[in-house]
Amino acid sequence: MTEVNALALTERERELLPTDDEVRFFAEHGWYLSKKLLSDDEVDELAAAVDRYYEGERSRRLPSRPPRLAYWEPAHGDVQRHNDYVHYESDGIAKALLKPIIGAVAARLAEASEIRVFQSTLIYKPPIADEPSNVVPWHFDKHYWSSSSSDRMLTAFIPFHDCDEELGTITMVDGSHRWEEVGFDDSTTRHFADRDHDHLEDLLSANAAHNGVSVSKIPMIIPKGHMSFHHCRTYHGSAANRSTRPRQAISLHLQDGDNAFRDFRLADGTSAFYNHDSLVRRTHDGRPDYADPEFCPPLWRS
Repeated sequence: MTEVNALALTERERELLPTDDEVRFFAEHGWYLSKKLLSDDEVDELAAAVDRYYEGERSRRLPSRPPRLAYWEPAHGDVQRHNDYVHYESDGIAKALLKPIIGAVAARLAEASEIRVFQSTLIYKPPIADEPSNVVPWHFDKHYWSSSSSDRMLTAFIPFHDCDEELGTITMVDGSHRWEEVGFDDSTTRHFADRDHDHLEDLLSANAAHNGVSVSKIPMIIPKGHMSFHHCRTYHGSAANRSTRPRQAISLHLQDGDNAFRDFRLADGTSAFYNHDSLVRRTHDGRPDYADPEFCPPLWRS
């Protein structure tokens, strides 16, 4: 992989960091809309690298194919596309995703001294209003990360263009990261594409009722070069793309420096699995190392 840029910010980049009030807002609401972190030219470069990726260009390939890998290929057709590990497979894509300013913003929000990449997923919603796969049901990311020890993980959602409700932008359930959870079972550790959408809608309602709150849905209206951040326990989803152009974005999942593998047991006694577990190096005691710089490069250290 290309080496990570020096973990330092310019004076102008420091002005882009969340203020103390914005950090408090994130702690209360579970989401944050950033300032312009990427220039238009940088976004256009990223989009061009993605075009080449879809055409088959790879800087390297994963050494093996994890069992739960999201990996759209042309044979899958005109559905919503998901491709994991794009920061690993494409140096052109990584150039934008590994900018220290993204990690520095995440560190402020998570109140962490170090931020590493956890995963990156390339997403493409075709402009087909009635395509079922375009609708992302309500869920939160920590469910899939049960083998991670940290509750401070977060995600940056990075569109390649102005992103609004017509395009099916990401939508947050305000303050839901602070809810006490009910209804957890082994099925919640599966990806939302493998779960019943009606059940997920019912689960959201049940959790809101348990916490004595109403469901407040906040669509993220994101200008080009800006990005939204959300807490790993913030419920979110997205509606259909009703526009005439694709909605293209990357979900950049981030981990704080304290995050590590934990053995999370399911009801049948087996351990929860994440794709990293078959790729990353091992720690001295044999556990998957979520600090492996090959797959989880550092973005920021204070």
